[in-house]
Amino acid sequence: MLSEKNFIHKYKSLLISLVVYSCTLLVFTPLTAQFNKRDSLAFKLQRLESTERFNPKDTSHINLLIKLAKSYRYLDSDSIYSIASRVLKYSETIDYDYGKVKGLDALAEYYYNKGNRKKAMPLFQEALQLAKDMENIECEVSIINTLAQNYSFEGNYAEALNLNLKGIDLARQINQQQMLSIFNENIASLYADQKDFKNALIFYDTVQKINHRLGNEVVDAETQSNMASLYKDAKDFKNAMFNINRSINTFEKHEIIDWLAYAYEVKGDIYLEQQKYQWALYWYDQSNMLFKNQIEDDRIKIQLLNGMAKVYLGLEKDSLSMVYAQEGLGLSSKIKSLQGQIDCSETLYKLNKKNGDDSNALAYLEAFKKLSDSLSRDKNKQSLSLLETKLHYEQEKQELIEANEEALAKQRNYIYFSVIILLILSIITFVIRRSEGIQKKLNKELKEKSQAVTEREAELHEINKTKTKLFSIIGHDLRGPIGALQGLLKLFTDGEISKDEFLSFIPKLKTDVENISFTLNNLLSWGQNQLNGVVTTPKRVSLDKIVTSNIQLLSELAKSKSIKLINQLPENPLIWADQNQMDIVVRNLLSNAIKFTPDNGLITIEAEEKKDMWQVSVRDTGIGMNEEIQKKIFKDSTNVTTYGTNNEKGTGLGLSLCKEMVLKNKGKIWVESIPRKGTTFFFTVPMAEKRYQKAS
Repeated sequence: MLSEKNFIHKYKSLLISLVVYSCTLLVFTPLTAQFNKRDSLAFKLQRLESTERFNPKDTSHINLLIKLAKSYRYLDSDSIYSIASRVLKYSETIDYDYGKVKGLDALAEYYYNKGNRKKAMPLFQEALQLAKDMENIECEVSIINTLAQNYSFEGNYAEALNLNLKGIDLARQINQQQMLSIFNENIASLYADQKDFKNALIFYDTVQKINHRLGNEVVDAETQSNMASLYKDAKDFKNAMFNINRSINTFEKHEIIDWLAYAYEVKGDIYLEQQKYQWALYWYDQSNMLFKNQIEDDRIKIQLLNGMAKVYLGLEKDSLSMVYAQEGLGLSSKIKSLQGQIDCSETLYKLNKKNGDDSNALAYLEAFKKLSDSLSRDKNKQSLSLLETKLHYEQEKQELIEANEEALAKQRNYIYFSVIILLILSIITFVIRRSEGIQKKLNKELKEKSQAVTEREAELHEINKTKTKLFSIIGHDLRGPIGALQGLLKLFTDGEISKDEFLSFIPKLKTDVENISFTLNNLLSWGQNQLNGVVTTPKRVSLDKIVTSNIQLLSELAKSKSIKLINQLPENPLIWADQNQMDIVVRNLLSNAIKFTPDNGLITIEAEEKKDMWQVSVRDTGIGMNEEIQKKIFKDSTNVTTYGTNNEKGTGLGLSLCKEMVLKNKGKIWVESIPRKGTTFFFTVPMAEKRYQKAS
């Protein structure tokens, strides 16, 4: 019987096999589709050649050959050479300039990819000059792009930058947005190659804006795969994986095989950088399968071979690592890739050192150091020349602009006379319009001042109402208790009551003084809020501390009526509110509950989470209230003195003040009540986790 450990191991092995088989199908399906596209072009060409009136020198035939050559790119370089030679031969016979440009360009790229720069560069230059003579900017832009990428591959960043800047200007002239995106992306890659990720991302930002306007998800995916490589070099693996996964989905969807092979290789690089060797090997294998099926891109293949060598080194499979590293070094030498030779030499040095072959290890180390020192010196120079080239290019551009402006200056003289006449007419029109404008402005100012006076009058009216209400409350609700206290003291000082009789009134006096103090605090808070406005300053506050302190403050009053005050708040609920204002709310609600709860009653305060708010409730077993009173109690205009179960007196301000304080702290307040059974007041207040910048 299998152990649990063995069962899991076999289950994982089976699962991995299924994944590999599924992904193998995924890789070969789009590859077949790409061949079908090429075969379709070949079929069209064959059908054209089979017609009776067929002429191999006809431009339709040549144009089909050009498209067929392009379809072989990264798939079969020998076919490109054969087709490009025919294109050039036929075009020269009929003096077809467009065909000559495309034929020269294709042949030049063939030689360059084979590492034969000596043959390639004159062909590129000839094609470029011919495109300029034709004034065919589209062809010129295409060749400049190829040259710029080749110079970048060689490490000649200054020349590459210069060509990319020229390409940007030409692409703008013909509003070729896709090429504009490519040139900006080329510049981003130049900075990325020198680890200047900040400047690279600035250019990639421009590229993404252009891609957004284009609305072409394939172009966008190409950018994403290059950005993934940049983020990988910057050790930002999260962004690297996000970009490469999006690009892979698009390339698989649209069957873009050459870019898909590159994207698989980049994804393997991302896993390799994180030392996730099994996953890196998986994606390298996907890329390698595409290369084995006739994709020819030696520059990317070198990166793939060295990556696989590193993976096998990490997996302790040194013999396989050696095979891939040596193959990568041989290919790098063949096409004169300096960076490829450096990377593969470094891997071979590590392999030989690990295996104890000190002689070979030393040879590869010396080669690696020599090549690295050379590249480092070149890159340091190129880093400076990048900026110098850009500044020089901008200077040349400015000189051309100034020359054009000087040529246009002569034309301006003919315009001046017309401008003077127009200016005179404009002055006359301006004077007329100005008088109309002044009149409109005066009318507008008069209207605004009238509105301001009306608003101020309304404010003064409200202030007078508030003042009248304050004096009414003071006269009605404070004068009585204070007068009673004054009369009792006079009786005692006049000797009309004895000391014992006076002392018997002390509990009543204490209660009256506490009620007066409580009423005065509410009056001051409400009056300041109405007349001057109160600034709400929210901060992290413990709701439990506010409730506990108010229960202690009102405990003696509750004890006098044998009322139990129960705190059932959850553990340390934190609110984001003004502490003083919340203190007033809780104190008033608890005081009201005590006031309207008969002897031996129960008052409970609770809090419940509601999304980003605390919902606080104060529940009593008091006399309750009918629906009509519930509708009136929170209205500002209400000024009714109420009496509790023991004839406790109030100002009618408490609940109005509670409403204002709760609203200022971004909350709501409401009541639920059943006559003779009890009342529950609810209010909400923000949780402390929400950082509100400013309360109302």
